Amino acid sequence: MKHVILSLDTSDSKETRVALVFDGKRFEKTSQSKILKAQTVLPLIEEILRDCRISFSDISEVTVHIGPGSFTGLRVGAAIANTLGFLLDIPVNGQRVLIVPSY
Repeated sequence: MKHVILSLDTSDSKETRVALVFDGKRFEKTSQSKILKAQTVLPLIEEILRDCRISFSDISEVTVHIGPGSFTGLRVGAAIANTLGFLLDIPVNGQRVLIVPSY
């Protein structure tokens, strides 16, 4: 099984970048949009996975750009990365995602 890293960069207010790194190669997709960043990231992820013939279950790690950058953009990237990390049980920026219930 190859080590597949999904990389997200939503820090720029005008551009969203999604990349896959595996087999010593980097594949990248970008979207130019000033608005609706949350609605561009997931389609970009689906597109790059499809183009590289990789499934979500093949991803072994997620990295997300943590700043500096647009506050809302950084939150979008972190939320998506943490959700994928939790659902796929893989590390995000080298750390396992732990959900602690609040009572």
